[in-house]
Order: sequence, then structure tokens, then C-alpha cells
Amino acid sequence: MKMTLVTLVLIVALSTKALLGAAGPAPEQVLDTSGKIVRARSSYYIVPASPDLGGLDMASTGADCPLDVVAVDGYQGQPLIFTPVNFNKGVIRVSTDLNIYFPVATSCPQTTVWKLKDYDYSTSQWFVTTGGDFGNPGSQTVANWFKIEKYEDAYKLVYCPSVCNDCSYPCGDIGIYQDEYGKRLALSSEPYKVKFQRA
Repeated sequence: MKMTLVTLVLIVALSTKALLGAAGPAPEQVLDTSGKIVRARSSYYIVPASPDLGGLDMASTGADCPLDVVAVDGYQGQPLIFTPVNFNKGVIRVSTDLNIYFPVATSCPQTTVWKLKDYDYSTSQWFVTTGGDFGNPGSQTVANWFKIEKYEDAYKLVYCPSVCNDCSYPCGDIGIYQDEYGKRLALSSEPYKVKFQRA
């Protein structure tokens, strides 16, 4: 009886350890337009998969600063850098929280790190702007984290951060909202289908 009990305890302990130690597969790596892995802290253009939209840049949309993120027709846009929530990771993967920023200087005092702007009641939109904080995942920076997801034969940008379990925020695809200020990035039911081109 003692031998059977000891054997049973050992079997349960070993199987529990195996289950706890087993990690799921890592999310798929994001690839650029040449089929190479998108690297953290390297510059890329976010190019539209559709020819009727342009690349991404920053523009003033009412107030001088901070600058909002816009698509500009007939222009490849400004390069961007992706930095994963785990700063030590060198590869960008789908479904992973990222800071996205333009590595350029502007006339505004704010950073060029993307963030989701407060809800705009005049347009009923959540716009993507700059002025976010870099790193420090948590409730204070929840607006600064975006993800890349597979979308058909390309990718889409998504706002649905995983850095704060107790935070309340909207989740959605990033698409284009056109108004008098241009084609602004905003939460949308129609994603902005994109690819990544090494700068």
C-alpha cells in the first residue's frame, strides 16, 4: 500500500511539473516585404497593401501638438520602429504588445511614440496620436501599446493591449477615418491592411 501511494504521488508530481514547464509555441514572426523577419529597433515603412492609400506620417489635426498619425497618398511615409514589451526580444511577433514610434525629430515637445487618443465626441472616434510613453508596461501606459496581427495575405495593426489586466479600454482594428484633416488612423471596423518594408 505504501509503495503504491508513493508511486502515485511521484506520478502526479512529475506530470504536474511537465505541465507547468510546458510553454506554448511562440507567436508567428512578422515578415517584411522581402520575406525577412521584422526586427525590433530597426526602421521600417508601414506600406499599404492597397494601392489607393499612402504611407504613414504625422500631421497637425486642429491643435498644433501633439501630432496625429495619418496616411498620406502618393508618399511612402516616415520610417517607424517597433519595440516589443519584452525589450530584450529582437524579433517582432504577431499578437505581441509593441511601442511604435517615428525615429524623427518634430517641432512638438511630445514624443513620437504612438498612443490612442482620448475619445473624440465630435467625431465619435478613437484616433491614434503621438506623445506616448516608451516602455513601462502597466496601467499608466496602457494607451501606448499596439499589436500586429495577420490579416488575409498581409497584416493589420490592432489596439488591444495585454499589459494591464485590470484596465478598461476599447479593443479594435486600426483603420482610416477621413475628414478635413486627412486620412487619420483610428479604431475601425475596416482594418488598414499593411505590409512592412525595410527602410
